[in-house]
Amino acid sequence: MDVLFIHNNFPGQFVHMAQAFAQRPGVRVFAVGSPTARPRPGVTLARYALPKDPPKPGHPLVERFTSDVVRGELAGAAMQRLRQEAGCDPALIVGHSGWGETLFARDIFPAAKQVVYSEFFYNYRNADVGFDPEFPDGGLRTAARIRTKNAGMLTALAAADMGLSPTEWQKRQHPDFLWDRIQVAHDGVDVDAAAPNSEAHLRPAGLDRTFTAKDEVITFVNRQLEPYRGYHVFMRALPEIMARRPNAQVLIVGGDGVAYGRPAPAGTTWKETYLEEVRGRIDMSRVHFLGQIPKPDFLALLQISSCHVYLTYPFVLSWSLLEAMAAGCLIVGSDTAPVREAITDGVNGRLVDFFDVVGLAETVARTLAERDTLGAMRRAARQTALATYDLRVCLTRQMALLDGVLGVEPTLAAAGSTLAPVS
Repeated sequence: MDVLFIHNNFPGQFVHMAQAFAQRPGVRVFAVGSPTARPRPGVTLARYALPKDPPKPGHPLVERFTSDVVRGELAGAAMQRLRQEAGCDPALIVGHSGWGETLFARDIFPAAKQVVYSEFFYNYRNADVGFDPEFPDGGLRTAARIRTKNAGMLTALAAADMGLSPTEWQKRQHPDFLWDRIQVAHDGVDVDAAAPNSEAHLRPAGLDRTFTAKDEVITFVNRQLEPYRGYHVFMRALPEIMARRPNAQVLIVGGDGVAYGRPAPAGTTWKETYLEEVRGRIDMSRVHFLGQIPKPDFLALLQISSCHVYLTYPFVLSWSLLEAMAAGCLIVGSDTAPVREAITDGVNGRLVDFFDVVGLAETVARTLAERDTLGAMRRAARQTALATYDLRVCLTRQMALLDGVLGVEPTLAAAGSTLAPVS
């Protein structure tokens, strides 16, 4: 049996599913991706090259769909190459719907069962767009752009046998007539690697000191330091937090670019914009920007954290929050719908209105003051991670859903126990 994965940045969210299939006797695993796709053991990968001069859309509102169609054609050509050169004839196709790469998979392999990873469906209201009044949307023009932005994903779902979303909230961003077609199964995190460790220590590159769990450490992690993940709110809360907690050290992880939202004004970054806003009111000797750090350092950072702050617009839930829970962090999170799916206020973390700078400062300072009495909250955070987001639990569910689409009995158990670590 052949299984084909399609992902712009393969392996992406498919790393463990691809590995589990590759471990099954008699299964050949193939993948299609862009130039950023990375090979994995046991997987035959075909990359497509992006055009140097992509076609221009006939109308500005179909720019995204035009891009999706171009990628769909290129990915389709890679699929045909796999069929011609390696005899690829998939019984199952699993593809991410976000870039258009699955658009023509049904036409190339009409007999294959097809599952699309339905990560995020864009909405003009009640999600990320227009959520932050500091960045007002463009009215009807924005609404029209968002509606047409979903065209590729709707087309992909129309051709699929099943959609797969990582959280219930992300599933319910899709139109309700599609809910019955979309199943929920998170990608999972490695709860053995992200686990409490009272002996952990972190000596960040460029800093002449080592942090341990005995220090008072506030941690904040983004892929990129930008408003979508609450960086501006966190920075505005820092002066009051640091005034109340004179011994606290602040470790901030993240790049200077943009992962999701709009770019910073020309010639600057969001990191510098909001740092300059508060620089004169914080002790910079206690604020440490670590950039993007290696995974072992990231895990150690969570293990030494006294209070971990996680803020997000109503958007895709970060793996870093779930890893922080698995590490037993004391979490102060934004009271936004994706976070509420993982954190119950007062039970396994504390929640604060996303825009409440004063409330965030008060809650972080109070959590630091009470941290020696909050062992039950730490344990509850880890227990949630173990019960709901453990990679083994999540992969078992994902594979059972895929086997169900294939109409075969689930056979993950043997493979699930031999999954290799993924860097």
